[in-house]
Amino acid sequence: MNELLAPFVLALTAFPALGIAFWVGREGSPLSRNQALHWALIALSLFCGAAGLYWAGGNSNRTYAVAGVVFVAVNALAISMLVRLHRAHRMRK
Repeated sequence: MNELLAPFVLALTAFPALGIAFWVGREGSPLSRNQALHWALIALSLFCGAAGLYWAGGNSNRTYAVAGVVFVAVNALAISMLVRLHRAHRMRK
């Protein structure tokens, strides 16, 4: 039971990111579509991380590896989104 709790919780945290992706993408402008894509990729990374944690099955080395990869992927996507928003803001001025 404990081996299923972490993947379940991680998968649950992906749903708000997926909801934000749909909400942001409603506008239809290129910037909002790009931002929605970033949010959807963050959700996908979290879903893949949940599958990876399930695969790890309590093995601490595998769990640390999956957690590290998810940490890097989500933060890289967040930084990429922030850089894109900053560039778009600079272009408007």
